[in-house]
Amino acid sequence: MPTEPFKKFSALCQRWQKLAFKNASAGISGWVEEGRSRSESVCISPDAKPMISSGMPRQRPRGFALAALTALLLSSVEAMAATASGVAEPVQGRIFIAGDSTAADYRPERYPQTGWGMMLHCGLQPGTEVVNAAAAGRSSRSFVSEGRWARMLSSLRAQDTVLIAFGHNDAKAQSPERFAPADTVYRANLERFLKDVRALGAVPILITPVTRRAFRPDGTIADTGLADYARVVREVAAAQKAPLIDLNLLSRSWLAAAGDVRSRALYLHYDPGDHVAAFPKGVRDDTHFSELGARQVAQLLIQALGTLDLPVSRQIIPDSPDLLRAAPRGSTGCSHP
Repeated sequence: MPTEPFKKFSALCQRWQKLAFKNASAGISGWVEEGRSRSESVCISPDAKPMISSGMPRQRPRGFALAALTALLLSSVEAMAATASGVAEPVQGRIFIAGDSTAADYRPERYPQTGWGMMLHCGLQPGTEVVNAAAAGRSSRSFVSEGRWARMLSSLRAQDTVLIAFGHNDAKAQSPERFAPADTVYRANLERFLKDVRALGAVPILITPVTRRAFRPDGTIADTGLADYARVVREVAAAQKAPLIDLNLLSRSWLAAAGDVRSRALYLHYDPGDHVAAFPKGVRDDTHFSELGARQVAQLLIQALGTLDLPVSRQIIPDSPDLLRAAPRGSTGCSHP
């Protein structure tokens, strides 16, 4: 580690220390004990590691002002050191997912049921962390009321990205604890989500609800109650100048291109004779994805992320073979960790 940044830091720290001791009598720092020498240093020398010296008074601080200044100073010296060395480590944000069962993680015994959030990392550079907070059966309303939103926020930090994808369960009027009318509660929740994430220095991305598999006789995709929710997401994104991925539109085109018959393999369509352990009696589910379907929906999202010109856009693998498979792998694995 170069010495010059520490010299700069030491000088800055000494100036800060004088100010802290000068204001101690007014209770600003809250660290000075009666009888302690004002010459005791909380700064570091140019040759020391960045840590508080053993001469630090042991009284518990009455506030956060000094602690915050210390953290800021330590962050500054790290930045100066990186600049001086000419090797600045890039800050790679994590990707969080707030959503419902279409994105959620599933245990191995539920295979082939797969959420698109499980496959997203296959289209991201190695080392990119995906934190999938999506949960089956949740709407924007219940995600908040159950404390899931608050828990996710407590883990967020600057540079992180949050993918926000609700709508399927918000539309269920028969379920009061989840129902969120599109133009009122749902809209307000989306606006809150944007505000909360931005306040933490993270980047929110709104996603319209992925389509269900519902073909009309002419081969086009029918609306299954998601159109108003998709519209509101678009309106909120435009009004709040938030990044948007119109997954509803993208997935409708994707599904129409696959066609009625071939698209069955993208969702949960199995007969008892297929001997699928998770569905011994067979299943006809046009909302949730098979492994292959989840991979392909994740590819739609990766492609969209690449067009947004955000920090996360530089973390994608544009054409990952793992997301372009024509047949299932038999697991939710990828060719990289």
